[in-house]
Formats: sequence, C-alpha cells, structure tokens
Amino acid sequence: MTNVVLVGTLDTKGAEYGWLRERLLRAGVEVVLVDTGIMGEPRVPADVPREAVARAAGAELSELRTAADRGAAVTTMARGAEATLLRLHAEGRLQAVLAIGGSGGTSIATRAMRALPLGVPKLMVSSMASGDVSPYVGSADITMMYSVVDIAGINSISAPVLANAAEAAAGMAKGFARASLELRRPARLGAGPRPLIAASMAGVTTPGVDAARERLTELGYEVLVFHVSGTGGRTLETLAGQGVFAGVLDLTLSELADDLCGGILTAGPDRLSAAGRAGIPQVVSLGALDMVKFGPVETLPERVRYRRVKVHNPSITVIRTTEAECAELGRRVAAKLRTATGPTAVCLPLRGLSTLGAPGGPYHDPAADRALFSALRDGLRGSAARLHDYDTHINDPAFGRAAADRLHAMIGAVSAAA
Repeated sequence: MTNVVLVGTLDTKGAEYGWLRERLLRAGVEVVLVDTGIMGEPRVPADVPREAVARAAGAELSELRTAADRGAAVTTMARGAEATLLRLHAEGRLQAVLAIGGSGGTSIATRAMRALPLGVPKLMVSSMASGDVSPYVGSADITMMYSVVDIAGINSISAPVLANAAEAAAGMAKGFARASLELRRPARLGAGPRPLIAASMAGVTTPGVDAARERLTELGYEVLVFHVSGTGGRTLETLAGQGVFAGVLDLTLSELADDLCGGILTAGPDRLSAAGRAGIPQVVSLGALDMVKFGPVETLPERVRYRRVKVHNPSITVIRTTEAECAELGRRVAAKLRTATGPTAVCLPLRGLSTLGAPGGPYHDPAADRALFSALRDGLRGSAARLHDYDTHINDPAFGRAAADRLHAMIGAVSAAA
C-alpha cells in the first residue's frame, strides 16, 4: 500500500485538505490525514485526530485551548506532528508527506518533515515559500512550493497549484515505494561500502573541486559536494559534527567572507569548526575568500557600491574583499584551525582563489591575497596544522588532485594508527 500523509490544521484548512485528499485518492494512493488544528472544530474527519497529536507531544488539547497561548500551542502541536510522522514512517504507513499552510501551518508541518530520514518525499505548499525558507527547510530535503495566493479556499489560482502538488506527492510516493531498500534508506549515512568525504564548492571553484572529487572517487571514496550557499555550509558542519565523514575537503570558504562583511550567503560563525572538533582529517584551502556575495545589483548597500563590483547572475552580485578584510579572514581561519583535534592541512594556491581572482581576472589582487596568506601563516605558527604552498591557481586540476591525495594520506595515517 502506498500512503501519502497529509498533515495540517483541519479547523482553518479543512476544506482544502479534503479537496487534496480526493485528488490523491484519484491519483491512486491512499491517504492518512493528520490534524494539527487547535481551537476550531475540524471541517473534515481525520485519521489521526488532533487530540492524539497533542498527546504525542505529552500534552492535552484541552489544556492548550485553555492556556490560549498560540505560540506555545503551535510549538506543542509541531512536536506532536513530528512524533506522529516518525511513528507512521516506522510502521511503513508513510511513503510521502504533503502539507499546505501559512506561517503557522508551515512551521508545524516542516518541523515534522525535518525529522524524517533523508530521501522520504516531503512537499510543503506555502504562502511563505517565495521568501527566505531556511527556517523551514534547515538542512532537510524538503520541497517548498509557492502557493501564489493564500491557502483560503479552492479558486481559479489555488486549484491548479494544489492539483499539481497532489500529483507530485502521489508520484513521489509511488516512486519511493518502488525504490530499493538501499535507495529508500540513506539515513545510515557513512555506513556504506565507500567512506564518505565532504567537499565544499562554489561555481568559481568548480574546476579545482571537480578534479579533487574525481581523484577521491578513483581512490575509493564517495564524495558529497556542498554548495557554499549558507545552507550548504551549515549542512556540511552538521553532518561533520555527527561523525559521518572519513574526511573533509574544505576548499571553498566564501561563507566566512560573507559572515565578516555582511554578505547574504553566510553560514554563521561556526563554519569551519565541526570537523576540527570531531577530530576528522581535513584539508582546507581559501577558495573564494576574494569575494563577498550580495543580492541583485540594485540592492547593494551604499557602503560597498564604490568597491569592485561584478554581477555574477541576476540574483547574485559579488564585491572584491580588501586587504584589511583578507587579513582578518586569515586570522579567523587560523583561529578555527588551531583548535582542531584531528589532522589538519592547509593548501595555499598562490596564484589565485577563484575564477575571478585568477591572473588577468577582474578580482586578481596579489596584495590582498598576500595579506590573507600572511595573516594565516602568523595565526597558525606553532600549531599542529600544516601549511603547503602551491605555485598554482585553485582551479588548476593539479591543485585539486594534490589536495585529494593529501587528504587520502591523512585518512590512511589515522586508520593505521587506530
């Protein structure tokens, strides 16, 4: 049996969920309807009533109603929805989950979705999906679909949007049900036959990272590449902290520049920390620290408009980091790596840090790069981290292969000493 679980507030969105259920049944899947409503009466019957959801969170619905604290009630029902979806998944009754809602419904449903294993289909149709969805998605594989209009009735706009969502959820559920056990349960990350390597990459460091990835694949590893988009870096850090990687090839650190200079793709202050804390062998470079990313060019802050500006694409504009900023970035990278408890190597590509920073490129600035390298050397003096200079550009395939070989040697040394 193939089930799509619908999770939502049936007091405010009952008619819409009832409509979705009929569409899903017509698409050839069964439906389990979970009610996370609180105050009003459900407009359609649920398979898992709201009282059961509240109890799954250790609460009573009557108490939530009496307290009349919407924030606390939403948090409780989100916790209950999480426990409910995990139970349905464990029982084999969840092959996909679909939800619709505004800010509250999205908050409840996506918390439950984030708890499900990687690979389980998760689709959220939300009026919040056209903005910053990182609080809802986190590092989970949730598909966000913009509802265009608010979820308030079935009309000429909402009907085709919700119909597409139902067909998509039904298709994903059927595919998930047909998939092999190995494909459907990648939650045991790192338990496969090939050791996992995390690699960081941006478009401006792709050739070098690709060369490293290909070399590591030849050496018998499975390489997971994380786009340094803010969320990508946070996901890398989360998984590294869980100890699923045999090694980390962190060649692209542009999120640190965004964190320092107010760019839009920061991964926060803990970037470049988890592997060191976990004692995982890591090879680090300084890819894309020669730039900071902002939004569309017309949104550039006044304070950076005089800088060297490059339109990367219609959504991303980059500016060149200054000598002073590069020196501070060198100090920050060194401070993070000094505390690493595992083998750490830093590979310095002396001829440039990105496609834009290559000789002849618009961001080629040897003085700024030297400030970065010098501050890093000073900060690592006396530490266990090892520095290696390469008279090449970061995107030279030879540099990527050399970094990969160095990480492989470090992993081998750790394994031999174990």
